[in-house]
Amino acid sequence: MIGNINSIETMGLVDGPGVRLVVFMQGCPMRCIFCHNPETWDTKEHLLMSPSEIVALALKYKSYFKNNGGITFSGGEPLIQPAFLLETLKLCKENNINTCLDTSGVGLGDYDEILKYTDLVIYDIKAISKYDYHNITKGNIATTQKFLESCALNNTRLWIRQVIIPGINDNREYILKLKAYIKKIKHVDKIELLPYHKLGIGKYDKMGIEYPLRETKNMSKTRIKELSKILNSKEDI
Repeated sequence: MIGNINSIETMGLVDGPGVRLVVFMQGCPMRCIFCHNPETWDTKEHLLMSPSEIVALALKYKSYFKNNGGITFSGGEPLIQPAFLLETLKLCKENNINTCLDTSGVGLGDYDEILKYTDLVIYDIKAISKYDYHNITKGNIATTQKFLESCALNNTRLWIRQVIIPGINDNREYILKLKAYIKKIKHVDKIELLPYHKLGIGKYDKMGIEYPLRETKNMSKTRIKELSKILNSKEDI
């Protein structure tokens, strides 16, 4: 069993609770207009590793994990390598390593089995309507909803993230709709609004790929705080 890995971060602090080994897996079926990691899209072979190699690396850093750290599988989209992901998750649990899955919920199935060995899912909401979801990702929202159904069935704990983009979803109306949407999702422990940024634009230029939001400004962190207050308020649609 071999996994196609883009890169590994050994001391991640923002990809789940505590200090984490972050495995960025290669390949993604989405083409999100705000993606800052286009180098993870293709499924060509990059760094090939086995589940035992991944876990052996994690064990080297286990002393840093302490009570709440562990390993996070990110991407790209880890769910498009389900067999490798599952075997690695199982091996992590055998070695008492906390597991986190950072995902858009778009993969090749076997979700129920994968979630049995996943302690936390960081779920990236791209949009909340069929029309907007397709415009932003070129995908179908029904695909990610199947993953959410599996999360509910397996009582999976979730952190929710949503990128906020100027002129697209940085308004009160959208935030209130997002709030109503999230209320229907079970076992949500945390919600984060992430500010859109253009840090990945150089990668697009280097790879000769058109960057869809070239004229869009970085999202104001002050505005993010304002929208977060709306999200956490008692106000409804």
